Amino acid sequence: MNRAPLHAISSTSLWAVCACLLWSTAFVGVKTGLRYSDPFSFAGIRFILAGLLLVPFWWRRRPDWQRFSANTRIILLVSFFQTFLVYGLFYLGMTMVPGAIGAILIGASPLTAAVIAHYLGKNDNMTGRSGMALLLGMAGVAVLSINSRPWVSPAGLREFVGIVLLFFCTVASGLGNVLVAGERSDMDPVFFNSVQIFLGGICLLITARCLGYSCHGSYPLAWYLALVWLSLLSAAAFSIWFILLKRPGVRVSSLNVWKFLIPVFGAVFSWLLLPGESPRLASLAGMFLVAVSILLYSFWERSSKPGGR
Repeated sequence: MNRAPLHAISSTSLWAVCACLLWSTAFVGVKTGLRYSDPFSFAGIRFILAGLLLVPFWWRRRPDWQRFSANTRIILLVSFFQTFLVYGLFYLGMTMVPGAIGAILIGASPLTAAVIAHYLGKNDNMTGRSGMALLLGMAGVAVLSINSRPWVSPAGLREFVGIVLLFFCTVASGLGNVLVAGERSDMDPVFFNSVQIFLGGICLLITARCLGYSCHGSYPLAWYLALVWLSLLSAAAFSIWFILLKRPGVRVSSLNVWKFLIPVFGAVFSWLLLPGESPRLASLAGMFLVAVSILLYSFWERSSKPGGR
């Protein structure tokens, strides 16, 4: 049995942690930018820039434009579900909830995706252990929802609506995964991602204009810093992950275990960096349940696969 050298394993783990830490800062950047801009304009500009930032990574490889034309359907499908719908709901929901709660809820998306894949996908049945992790995660979401006390004040109702929007964001993401799972494309993944997030960003900007928002005007320095940082981390974290997946001996299931760091550190960064955000006991209890469910789900999924231990 061939095993990767220890230093290669350590390097892969280190870079995986770096990518996840980059992704976990996105919640602070989003909350900062949304203080000065509507959600759809801000999201649209971010993903247009992120798509353009990836151009140098595929331009020299001279992508086959005929192949691009042949894969127009899957590009539009992924762009709609994975960028336009998911991030439209995400940015809108993040205007209503604290960054820490948003980080934990979005971190639970693999659990939602597992349920959708179980009922709508092919050969993707959920195990009993995965079901237990799902129930634990849903209990955490219920605690968070009840803690917002939507029946008491408009602020509580707003936070509850934000939680619901973020939940539907995870549903849209899982549904998109199932719908495109049967599609087969031999396009360069970096080129594919660059095009689909660019198109999704364009659609988000069009949505903003249709709703009467405008992306023109003067913004403070914090808005520009948040926008640039979010665009850079999207391109950088994706590139790191893509390189790691191309390494010999690296398993997708093993690599994805590191993603449980994203909601945990996303919550911590939000408490440390966002003004007015601090942990509450009931919120901590709900977030703890969701975080544990994510960790258990990742561990059980990894150990259930051949060679996963």
